[in-house]
Order: sequence, then C-alpha cells, then structure tokens
Amino acid sequence: MLRGFAEVAEGQVHYRHAGARHGGVPLVMLHASPGSAKMLEPMLAQFGRQRRVVATDTLGNGDSSPPHGAPPGEAPDMAYFADAHLRALAALGIERFDLYGAHTGANIACEMAIAAPHRVRRLILDGVSLYSAEERADMLVNYAPPVPLDQNGSQLNWVWHFVRDAFLYWPWYRRGASNRRAIGLPSADDLHDKAVEVLKAIRSYHLSYNAAIRYDKAPRLPLVAVPTLLACARTDMLVQYFDEVQALMPGAEPLLTPGAGSAAALAETVALFEGFLDRG
Repeated sequence: MLRGFAEVAEGQVHYRHAGARHGGVPLVMLHASPGSAKMLEPMLAQFGRQRRVVATDTLGNGDSSPPHGAPPGEAPDMAYFADAHLRALAALGIERFDLYGAHTGANIACEMAIAAPHRVRRLILDGVSLYSAEERADMLVNYAPPVPLDQNGSQLNWVWHFVRDAFLYWPWYRRGASNRRAIGLPSADDLHDKAVEVLKAIRSYHLSYNAAIRYDKAPRLPLVAVPTLLACARTDMLVQYFDEVQALMPGAEPLLTPGAGSAAALAETVALFEGFLDRG
C-alpha cells in the first residue's frame, strides 16, 4: 500500500494506491463519508492483487486540502467535487479508468460519469440513497454539522460518538429503539482509525457530506450513460432505497452483496465486482 499527492488548484489531493505493476485500465475508488480512503484499504488491497487501484481522499477529508472552489457564500456541490477528482486524476496521468464509489463517493462518481463519460469505462455505485425532501431537510440540520473547536477538547468526544453511533443507529443522532441497526460495532482499531481520519479534517469534513445530502439524484441518475453496476450490501442502511434507485437506472446491472464486514464477505464482494469489471 503506497501513498502520494496530486497537485490541484486547491492544493493537494491525497491518495492511496496498490497494484502499480499491473497494466490495463486502472480502478479509481471514492470513499464514503465521513473518513477517508483509509476506510477502503481492505478492498483496495484485494483489488490490487489483479489491477492498478487508486483511492483518493475527497477534498476536505483525510489528508486532502479543503475545498475552496465554490462561488463566495455558496457551499460546494457534487459537480464541484466531481470536477476536483477529475482534475486530480488528470494530474496523475490517469485519463481513462474504471470507477467505484460508496455512499458520498457514489454521488461524486455519478457526476464524474455524467461530466466525463469518455473517461469512465465502467462504473460501480455501492450504496446510493434517495432521500425524501423531509429526510434531506432533517439530515442537513443534524447529520454532519460544523463542529466547533474548544480548549476542553469537546470535539474529540463528539467525533468519537458520531463515528461509533453511525454503526448503532440510522440516522446516528436518533438513538431510539426503532432506529437501531443490527450490524454491531467494528473493532476498536477500526473505530479509532475512522475517528482519527474525521478528526484530521474536522474543520471541513461536513462540506462534502452535506453536498451529498443536498444532491438531488432523481434527475441525475438517469443521465449516467456508462456501463454501471448498481450495488448495495444487504447490511447497508441505504438498501431501503435500492429498488427506487434501480427504477431510475433501468440499464444498470443490480447486485446485492454481502458487504465487507468480514474477510469472507469482503472477498466475495470483491470477486463479484471484479466479474463486472472484467467483462469490460
């Protein structure tokens, strides 16, 4: 597992990569929010056995520079983040690629495929939401707020519970019995790593997250014209939207996966994804 930086107008985009010895079309991976491409390392390592893989930290997340390309007074949107990723890949000399995106990363991947279909060969969307207007309004207030920093370190406590409770409840801030998730917690090591990645970007993590929540996918998903695998883990809280999303993308190939919660599930999921990519 290697790391590097691509130069863009905003500063630098941090990325992880594996499988550099392999030829062919590289696979670009975009992570979910919150966190960074570190959360994709297990899948990145699996893919890297057979192909070149590059996983970027979204601007304002992990070790990438914060976004500043939106007009003054406006928050950056999905089109902005998609353009930033396309510019970063061009800076790395990657012109044509396969593309994987999870959650927020899937939203960015949609816009990349719409904006540059000549660059995206095959597309995997893993976990796509389709929030109602009411859900969107509630989440924009509560899900990923700006976090103030203070000298008592309250931000440390907030981030830990934010990261942990997302595995226990959906949405994480509604901690009642009816909102419980049945997947259990990841290991203490994994929770720590994710919390650290969010803490590193605490001043800007919310910008891409809220752009994803605001993103109105209903008119955008039908515009994706590249070969697409519409995937979702059976344990993913966003699986509830799977049928609605599929109806917007009738040309996409649907796939429910076991996810990546165990080594066996991860291996099976990656094998299914590779089957789709290899058909290209």
